[in-house]
Amino acid sequence: MEEDDAPRDITASLTPNRRVKAVVRANNSGILAGVEEIHLLCELAHITITKTLSDGDHISEGEIVFELEGMSQTILSTERSLLNLLSLMSGVATLTHHYVELAHKVNPNVRIAATRKTLPLLRYFQKKAVKIGGGDPHRKSLADAVLIKDNHLKLFKGVREAIRIAKENVSFTHKIEIEVNTISQAIEAAEEGADIIMLDNMSPEQIKETINELKKRNLRDRVILEASGGVTEENIQDYASSGVDVISLGVITHSAPSLDFSLTIQPK
Repeated sequence: MEEDDAPRDITASLTPNRRVKAVVRANNSGILAGVEEIHLLCELAHITITKTLSDGDHISEGEIVFELEGMSQTILSTERSLLNLLSLMSGVATLTHHYVELAHKVNPNVRIAATRKTLPLLRYFQKKAVKIGGGDPHRKSLADAVLIKDNHLKLFKGVREAIRIAKENVSFTHKIEIEVNTISQAIEAAEEGADIIMLDNMSPEQIKETINELKKRNLRDRVILEASGGVTEENIQDYASSGVDVISLGVITHSAPSLDFSLTIQPK
């Protein structure tokens, strides 16, 4: 609202200001997300919501998702902020739901997780939309958990030292995850007591081979295995059936198409 400078909306101020009703309609089918935020936005703008659907609802093209009542100038000034947020969050939730459905057809227990590949200042909304779509938000910030990635590893002597230092310096309340791209690194990480091992840019076949090696050493059940990198709509079922616990992918946030919504003031 600050970005739009809504209180100084020049065009809206030229129109007669009267109490009106309006509807917000979905122009695509998908998963609705952002309802709680729209309620808060309307409350701040003194717009009354007289009818609403819920986060997570399946919506159809042409369906009314909100009915509003308030002063016409205020509704006009709030319209774009309301629709933008609803479009963004519903788009993320819809794409997440699609990937979850694909993966669960072959493995109902695998989790589909987001990454931090989000739009600046909008991570909260995108991560929440992932959850509404049936996914896992993963870390929301760098302070949520230890995640030792390839560039971190370059500053240590290797996997074992990185995990040991993390365990010595981090509270037991924080999980330790490490990114690996070889079977030997995965074995080292499991032996050193990593909580989560991210199998980065490994093919489903390489992941299966890694899991077999971990099983031979009775290490598989000690860790959560996460596949990340190279996951697409076409191969996600291969990853889901490879034996991993989590599949993380950035596409559900950084490339989710927005759902289209429109707001229409009703005639008298």
